[in-house]
Amino acid sequence: MFKTILTGVALTLAFAGTAPAQTPGGVANVVIQPEPPGLMLGLVQNAPAQTVAGNIYEGLLRYDFALKPLPGLAERWSVSEDGRTYTFNLAANATWHDGKPFTAEDVIFSVEFLRQTHPRARGNLAKVTGVTAPDAHTVVFTLSEPFGPFLGIFEVGSLPMVPKHIYAGTDYKTNPANNTPIGTGPYMFKEWKKGSYIRLVKNPNYHVAGKPYLDEVYWHVIPDAAARAVAFETGKVDILPGGSVENFDIPRLSQAKGVCSTKKGWEYFAPISWLWLNNRKGPTANKAFRQAVSYALDRDFAKDVIWNGLGKPAIGPIASSTRFFNPKLAKYSYDPAKAKALLKESGYKGETVRLLPMPYGETWQRWAEAVKQNLEDVGIKTELVSTDVAGWNQKTSDWDYDLAFTYVFQYGDPALGVARNYVSSQIVKGSPFNNVEGYANPAVDAGFAEGAATVDVAKRQAAYDAVQTTLIEDAPLAWLLELEFPTLTRCKVHDLITTSIGVNDGFRDAWIER
Repeated sequence: MFKTILTGVALTLAFAGTAPAQTPGGVANVVIQPEPPGLMLGLVQNAPAQTVAGNIYEGLLRYDFALKPLPGLAERWSVSEDGRTYTFNLAANATWHDGKPFTAEDVIFSVEFLRQTHPRARGNLAKVTGVTAPDAHTVVFTLSEPFGPFLGIFEVGSLPMVPKHIYAGTDYKTNPANNTPIGTGPYMFKEWKKGSYIRLVKNPNYHVAGKPYLDEVYWHVIPDAAARAVAFETGKVDILPGGSVENFDIPRLSQAKGVCSTKKGWEYFAPISWLWLNNRKGPTANKAFRQAVSYALDRDFAKDVIWNGLGKPAIGPIASSTRFFNPKLAKYSYDPAKAKALLKESGYKGETVRLLPMPYGETWQRWAEAVKQNLEDVGIKTELVSTDVAGWNQKTSDWDYDLAFTYVFQYGDPALGVARNYVSSQIVKGSPFNNVEGYANPAVDAGFAEGAATVDVAKRQAAYDAVQTTLIEDAPLAWLLELEFPTLTRCKVHDLITTSIGVNDGFRDAWIER
């Protein structure tokens, strides 16, 4: 059905002797949807910002499709036997885009910067008690206790390196450099015409010899979904990152002559969708009611009809592509009769529940309508409350909902991207990406803590098995689908998806056959 781009080693092996030579030069035209609110990754972490700015900034490490670390700004690294000391040897020839050298002092500064500005980084660095620089190109992180996924936190969107000489002693949020971001990455910021395009140009002094290949990358802002599809069909753009067109357009676009598609490049994020269920009040505060909602949902219909066969039904809190997923867990099948029985057990009296769709396009609106029908079929009176992106952020952040769609990245490990949605310490108003449902269970808190506080794989698996079992029983929310977002390109575009974050750092290796 889909043609697949072979990347990296696979491409070399598959076409050894016949592959076209990597061609320097050329311009990549890419869709970015929606337009990012900013590009300074230390301050802005939403998905469009990471997609563009992940090619301007860099982290210490990159990650392959199996989530194993690869060199980034760190060329080598080592871990002490007790799992409390991590030493990174930095690229000696890396420079910032203004020509200043990148050194260990920038790493130390970045850690302190991000502890103030980046909620996810703050959590990931919680066990770091010290960061020292034995020399200009060596950094040592000291932890208070072992933290199992520590080598997984250095991806560019999770821990971007920030230039000390630009930000030290300034008000980070008002620094003029936020409008003209300066990183160490393969591409430099050149121009941003709001509502039209963002232009990046080749970094001629990039620290990886011979890269990047492309001269420029244009990120086109095209608000209308149909117009984005037309732009690809007519050749105005050559690359559609995952999620940039409606799912129902993907089969037609992917089957066009000269078009290639790949589902790779999402392994680190492992996006999983669910319905937030407000555990604080109303019918959704009752466990039997929440279980009824999960049995009422026809996930296979959503996958096959709404998402055109992309993705797979989600069993529980950990996606099947994320470490420590347990495939033997019980799961909520589509069972309207069981849903009705649980509704009766819960004492539901026919109150109207408000369902907040995700304002990300027609696919999500269709899904909300299908879920509304599922719920009403078992007797749950449901009202759709539509809003825009800002309104959705506000309502979920203020807990002003009964049921609400979302999808969340897992960042390769339960300690990095899963625990935040269930532990009681993350019940904090103001964010749509923490424990929005208000679920609190001391056993789950302890299980997530135990799973993170060791590098022993067997002990981590046992802790996360217990957590998954408890969460599925308590049904604090209703898991929907593990989402897939194919990236579509002209087949002349090569090596765009070479890591587990895909397009977000893909232009370092990308080249266009001419």
